[in-house]
Amino acid sequence: MTLPKGDNKNREYPEIDKRIKNTFIKHSTAQKTKLYDMYARFYRWAFDRLDDNGIVAFITNRSFIDSRTFDGFRKIIQQEFEAAYIVDTLSDVRANPKIAGTTHNVFGIQTGVAIMFLVKKENRENETCKIHYAVLDDFWRKEVKLQWLSGNPLRKISFEIVRPDKNNNWINLANNDFDSLLPLCSKNVKSGKSIEALFEVYSTGISTNRDEWVVDFSVDNLTNKMKFFIDYYNSSIGKSDIDFTTGIKWSRNLKQRFARNQKEEFDKNRIKCFNYRPYTLGRIYYSDVFIDEHGLTNRIYYADNIAFCISGNGSSKPFQILGTTSYSSLDLLEKTQCLPLYRYDKDGNKNDNITDWGLEQFVKQYNDNAITKQDIFHYVYAVLHNPVYRKKYELNLKREFPRIPFYDDFRQWTARGERLLNLHINYETAEPYPLRIVNHELRDGVVPKSKLKVDKAAGVIILDEQTELHGVPAEAWNYKLGNRSALEWILDQYQEKKPKDPTIAQKFNTYRFADYKEQVIDLLTRVCTVSIQTMQIIRNMKTEHENIIGADYGA
Repeated sequence: MTLPKGDNKNREYPEIDKRIKNTFIKHSTAQKTKLYDMYARFYRWAFDRLDDNGIVAFITNRSFIDSRTFDGFRKIIQQEFEAAYIVDTLSDVRANPKIAGTTHNVFGIQTGVAIMFLVKKENRENETCKIHYAVLDDFWRKEVKLQWLSGNPLRKISFEIVRPDKNNNWINLANNDFDSLLPLCSKNVKSGKSIEALFEVYSTGISTNRDEWVVDFSVDNLTNKMKFFIDYYNSSIGKSDIDFTTGIKWSRNLKQRFARNQKEEFDKNRIKCFNYRPYTLGRIYYSDVFIDEHGLTNRIYYADNIAFCISGNGSSKPFQILGTTSYSSLDLLEKTQCLPLYRYDKDGNKNDNITDWGLEQFVKQYNDNAITKQDIFHYVYAVLHNPVYRKKYELNLKREFPRIPFYDDFRQWTARGERLLNLHINYETAEPYPLRIVNHELRDGVVPKSKLKVDKAAGVIILDEQTELHGVPAEAWNYKLGNRSALEWILDQYQEKKPKDPTIAQKFNTYRFADYKEQVIDLLTRVCTVSIQTMQIIRNMKTEHENIIGADYGA
């Protein structure tokens, strides 16, 4: 079937994509699909058009320099070229929120920018590519950066020589014992090619590609949206004049299912609890057709289970971890990966997800046959909250899955992990913190406008024009997941926002903060308690480490 209009951005380039698969992707340890964008295609196209001698020069997104997605790309450069000259202007607003694209980026955009010259020679002087790297000050304004570029021809730039590590990293190289620690998980173990990791199965969180349609706080509104969506989709099958830019949210995966005449009727039993963002439980319509990517979530959340989610490889924010008991979004954290205590097979049979190999390592290390796989699960949860561990392995945690050290007093770390996990998965029933509700008088008939803002210095949460919560301890703001505290995540998710989807904006824009106000107040008081107690446990970890002399706790 030929797909109608609206499909240009998904145009395929089979020959170039085949070359990418056999080079950049073959040598990469990251998720694969990202390298099929136009950025990577133009590079591969240019590489293949050089003869034995030549130069490739591009001004592009700077992610090829340090993104794990491009580790295979960097390896190919090292193999195919004599020399590389890179001028990194930085200016990535997502990586440095203290700058602005309009004032600091040479193109006035949010994405970082780099210039790269690649030199290919038939008779190479160097066995591997000699990488020359120069970086500008991230805080220079764009006028200064442009002036520097215009006043510094390539021959005058003082480059640093980069010596890649074994994982094809070029900059921010880590120098520690990370590789000697226990692997948390690995693709080889997941695929059955190895046994040497603590967890057998892990999975990305759910990527719907249409959150506004399939996710909601309200079961009734979610039902109404999905009935409309399903009727529109099913009634379109068989037609040849479908406009994929209107009506509902189409995507490449949905168009492919549409082309195969794949239908699905509405079923209320598909509505499940969903960890959309930290500490904001919503509902999702868990569909085989209308969700783009499920990962292996059906093997994790098949029945009662406990998992923890961590931020994935290539994350720009600090490492994150959060316990869950229900379906989780790919954006719950950043590039979320879910690691469950148990895994389920296709028939629904329950199996341990901690490997026998992992259990053997702990029993041998601590000489304790009473250690269980659940103990290991709790131990890992504690270790991954340890601020000393996170600091030492900060660079590693941005690039690859965590590895786990052996700490003294296994039982103490297990107890900490169990307490943290119980706090985080049972946050809705935590003891409410005694925040003081302050109500301001409004004129009769005035509906208070929602604000959902904070004054951290004053310890105040401003819900709307009428109601404030006072007495938030300073410690509560310190429990962060990414760049936001747990309390701020709640406020962000309950904001009144105009839907981006025009159909939803017209037909299903029913959300009003006032309908959830009392629920949010209750949630904030409980998560305030969770935040304070979490930070107390984390602070004790750090204090204990600082008081221990001679113990290798990751210092």
